Amino acid sequence: MKIFIILFFSIFIYADSNTGRISPVVPYWKTLSSQEKETFLFSYLTQVYETHTDLQDKVGYGGITEWYYQNRAELVYGIFDKLDDIKISEMVRWVNEFYSHGEYANRPFYEALEFSFRFAEASGNNMWEKYENLQFDKIKPEN
Repeated sequence: MKIFIILFFSIFIYADSNTGRISPVVPYWKTLSSQEKETFLFSYLTQVYETHTDLQDKVGYGGITEWYYQNRAELVYGIFDKLDDIKISEMVRWVNEFYSHGEYANRPFYEALEFSFRFAEASGNNMWEKYENLQFDKIKPEN
């Protein structure tokens, strides 16, 4: 389990430090079926939550734990708060949309996740209506 957490965390660091290179998650995502993508997405959300909880228990609440919360876990907590209203399958649809545009092919998975959450949460029947209704504030979990 510790190796998985270290590997998972290193993917985040790799994605941030190598903005010109493709994230290793992107090609993997594109090879999955729709049901596998739903499983992957829920596993990703769960792993971010567990990593944040593990950091709190082992490292405390400052430094890297605070960075991890602000840059990864906060979005995931916001998604967990909305899982009654937003289906995982809808989020998968918007992640697919994000990666269908060539200019986003090298963007890290958490950016696709943020895009997906914003569009899944936005009102409207199509992408244009959702785009017009979005407010581009940082996503935060509800109080």
